[in-house]
Amino acid sequence: MEWITGINRALRYVEEHLTDEGLSAEVVAKVAAYSPFYLQRLFSILTDMTLTDYIRQRRLSMAGQALQATDAKVLDVALRYGYESPESFAKAFRRFHGVSPSAAQRTRTQLRYLNPLAIKVEL
Repeated sequence: MEWITGINRALRYVEEHLTDEGLSAEVVAKVAAYSPFYLQRLFSILTDMTLTDYIRQRRLSMAGQALQATDAKVLDVALRYGYESPESFAKAFRRFHGVSPSAAQRTRTQLRYLNPLAIKVEL
């Protein structure tokens, strides 16, 4: 059951470094002491999504919360969560939440939210 500890260590690292620019599957794999291939494979089997998708969806969830909870500019939120341009952020945000970032901030509409994951096995 040591693999559960490694996956949870990886998930904790992702949550702690969600706004870091260099967050990638390779970096997370080093923290979890797995090869990138093995971590990606194990993560995908356990969660039915890739680690990269998980990171992107968590960032977009947190960005949506930040836009609705503060008066921050869309550009500032985009840069904080790793997007290099407001256009790429707006496209990803619209694909994930179904509305544009400015509309989400203006209308306080219901947004999607992906909770942080933790792997737990009970016998």
